[in-house]
Order: sequence, then structure tokens, then C-alpha cells
Amino acid sequence: MTQNGLFELAAINAKDGKQPAEIVAVYEKIHAGIWAFNGFFRLTDCWEEQDGMRSVFKFQLELAEDLDIEAAPPETLPHTRIIPSAVKLEVWQRDKGQCVLCGERNNLHFDHDLPYSKGGTSLTAENIRLLCARHNLSKGDKIQ
Repeated sequence: MTQNGLFELAAINAKDGKQPAEIVAVYEKIHAGIWAFNGFFRLTDCWEEQDGMRSVFKFQLELAEDLDIEAAPPETLPHTRIIPSAVKLEVWQRDKGQCVLCGERNNLHFDHDLPYSKGGTSLTAENIRLLCARHNLSKGDKIQ
């Protein structure tokens, strides 16, 4: 079976209650060779559509928020580790696709200036910057 076929079978089985919805890690292409993690989703439905030339599988994914073990308490403003696509694109353009500390262009990470674990937001570009793996991993959850 193809990957689409396996996804279709899993979605149908979840929809029919034969098995729990599969958990899918979703990544987004930001730039050639640059992928960003967008979170975990449940595969809950599927269907086929014709695009004029071929059949195309479509899948319904629902954010698996309960898998985010670091979610903020419900009485606070929305707080998520997942950085929205628009913020990622704004940061990528502002930081010119390179580490803001050394200029490295490979193995880049989106870093929270005020760490997420200390209440930093993922929803504004002002708190996100590009760091190379070396600088991001050496920083940890420290505020710089």
C-alpha cells in the first residue's frame, strides 16, 4: 500500500470507531531544505476529490492539544509552543535565513528570546529569532 492508502485506511478505521485516530507529526516547509515542526495532530477523516486530471486524497487533521504537556493553565491567555506560519515567515525574512549570533545558514532553529518555559510567547515575531543548533542548544532555557 502507498502512504496515502495507509493514511486512508487509518482515517476510515478511526472514523468508524475501529481504532483510535492515528497521531501524526506535521512539518511545514519554510524554505528549500528548511522544515519546521507544527505539532501533533489526530488523523480523523479522509475523502477523494478529482482535480481534473487525477484523484487526490484529502485528509482531515485535528490538533492534538492534549499531547502538549507544557500547555498554559486555562485561565491565562492562549499560550502555545507552536509558532504560527506567518510568524515563522516574518522571522525568516527579518533574520535573513541565518543565525542572528554567528550568521550560520544550516541547521537553524526558531528560538524563543524569552523562553516558552518562562512564559515567552510564540505568537509574535518579536519573541522569536533564528539560531543555529550550536547556539540554540547551548542557550537552553536561559534568557540572553
